[in-house]
Amino acid sequence: MSDIILELKNITKIFPGTKALDNVSFQLKRGEIHALMGENGAGKSTFIKVITGVHRPEQGEMFLGCSKVTLQGPKDAQKYGIAAIYQHVTCYPDLNVAENIFIGHEIRHKLGRLNWKEMYRISDELLQSLGINFNSRTQMGTLSVAQQQIVEIAKALSMKAKIIIMDEPTAALTKRESEELYRVTEQLRDNEGASIIFISHRFEDMYRLASRVTVFRDSQYIGNWELDKVSKDDLIKAMVGREVSSLYPKAKTDIGESVLELENLTRTGYFSGISFSVRKGEILGLTGLVGAGRTEVCESLFGIHKADSGKIIFAGNEVTIENPRTAMDLGIGYLPEDRQLQGLILDWGIDKNITLPNLDQFSNGVWLNDQKELEIAEDMFKKVLIKAQSVQATASSLSGGNQQKVVVAKLLTTDLKVIILDEPTKGVDVGAKYAIHKIMSDLASRGYAVLMVSSEMPEVLGMCDRIIVMKEGKISDTMDIADATQEKILEAAMVKSVKDRQ
Repeated sequence: MSDIILELKNITKIFPGTKALDNVSFQLKRGEIHALMGENGAGKSTFIKVITGVHRPEQGEMFLGCSKVTLQGPKDAQKYGIAAIYQHVTCYPDLNVAENIFIGHEIRHKLGRLNWKEMYRISDELLQSLGINFNSRTQMGTLSVAQQQIVEIAKALSMKAKIIIMDEPTAALTKRESEELYRVTEQLRDNEGASIIFISHRFEDMYRLASRVTVFRDSQYIGNWELDKVSKDDLIKAMVGREVSSLYPKAKTDIGESVLELENLTRTGYFSGISFSVRKGEILGLTGLVGAGRTEVCESLFGIHKADSGKIIFAGNEVTIENPRTAMDLGIGYLPEDRQLQGLILDWGIDKNITLPNLDQFSNGVWLNDQKELEIAEDMFKKVLIKAQSVQATASSLSGGNQQKVVVAKLLTTDLKVIILDEPTKGVDVGAKYAIHKIMSDLASRGYAVLMVSSEMPEVLGMCDRIIVMKEGKISDTMDIADATQEKILEAAMVKSVKDRQ
């Protein structure tokens, strides 16, 4: 028996105006976890859809073991034991866990009635085998994203899947949830004999789980390596096509006077007694565990939710920020954590998204100057290096990293003094991450005051001048970058709370 369970040879997939996959090849061994990496837009999503039967390639061959197969659709992929678990779980929140596991392949009695007893029994057995502490009658909508993903894994096992594709499964998870997913993934390999393709932008995922890694770039296969025989720098170069000397291109700046100050800002139930300042030319990091209140502070600064008490001082004057329009008129911009839900109108073109916050400059009071609007959008399109067919392509057609660049470009069309960036590089590839960090550094060099929320420790340490750590809605520590270490930040964010309970 061959040790190769899945092989794709010379796969090409063409959409109108673009070659999404260009002569790509790939091999998956039995019982391995194989990392697939590449920038957004490298072809990974299209590749998944070829393996799962969603797309049929124009050319190329697919083999399961030694047998050549042609998938007519997703049902064929299921029949061959192929399943995919995605970052954004497509579940039915109003149904229970068992109903979600067996939807589309229900077990029936001989007379055709649904055999609920058997489906609940199997569902509970699957959950128990995965070490999960909820049962099959739990409503899906009450579960966390991490728990919903594990239900998707149980669904794959219920269909006897032996090839499981995990697409960015840790992107929306906390560190603790990621560790739980790692455990379940290793269990799939060791106990269930599954072969797993693990797609991620996070090097920690790859090093924690995989034995081999394949890199795609610009819709092409670049190479395949044993992880113990390739360096991180070589992988970055393979992904972006050039050496990235530093993922954190932070330039030294002359830090000036305070632009934005908070004094004992409080929003009951979310945060309390928050006091700090952001200075001209400074990148101030706001970090802590998920749920510490970081995003809620930013939302109050931008007028999405009003604080109950405390002061906001902007350019030396106390201000009341009633809504986002008030914040923008003052000169405060905000890049939200969820770019698709809060940052973009996905059905609109890139140009319309970029110019949306500042339509007044393109209007004579009655009509919009479409030509001027397009010129500004094209200038920003080039400035932030958005990769798309044109500036008028829809935002929904872009990769995650390029969507994030559009949201950054929106901020730059307005006259701002303070820019708040909430998880600016979450879920983007290494190339887009470098580009966004370069923009942040340039903004600080031009005198902007930048407040960055991030859960990524290397990003905080690599890009910030000062760091504020939040814990349970309060500031637990403030440190200059020269004194900051990963251990100090973790202690302020997490370990101290353990001491408090002792």
